Amino acid sequence: MSKIIHIEIDDSNLPPPTPEIDQERKVAMFDLLEDNSFAMPARDDRQVAPGPYKLGLSIKERRLVFDIKREDDAPAGEFHLSLGPFRQVVKDYFQICESYFDAVKTLPPSQIETIDMARRGIHNEGARVLQERLDGKAEVDTDTARRLFTLICVLHFGG
Repeated sequence: MSKIIHIEIDDSNLPPPTPEIDQERKVAMFDLLEDNSFAMPARDDRQVAPGPYKLGLSIKERRLVFDIKREDDAPAGEFHLSLGPFRQVVKDYFQICESYFDAVKTLPPSQIETIDMARRGIHNEGARVLQERLDGKAEVDTDTARRLFTLICVLHFGG
């Protein structure tokens, strides 16, 4: 079974999230655990560690850390990704989310829909960048990448 069954986010070194960011995180975690596809391919330095997996996400020394364990808590793999490729898309995503949250309070539905379409486009770009960065390390489908990107944004928020 190649999926994530538990997520732990280490945000202990980050400022508390805004209520909107906290809600985004809760929704992403719920959706991710409900439906995801996460597999670890064999590599020269490791055999395939069969799922399901427990995923730990954190930022350490300006790197995004994926700490993957098997269901029995045995280590399945760990990899570190540079945050550099994510910086612009995370910045763009937060700006559009802020616009969206403000729009929901004051603008008519047609304008909210336009902003939401832009937000989804940036979210898809973030998912694409994540899938590229995970190439050879982990295989995820687009929906899983989108939800993981949301969690990366939450971590990046204070990082």
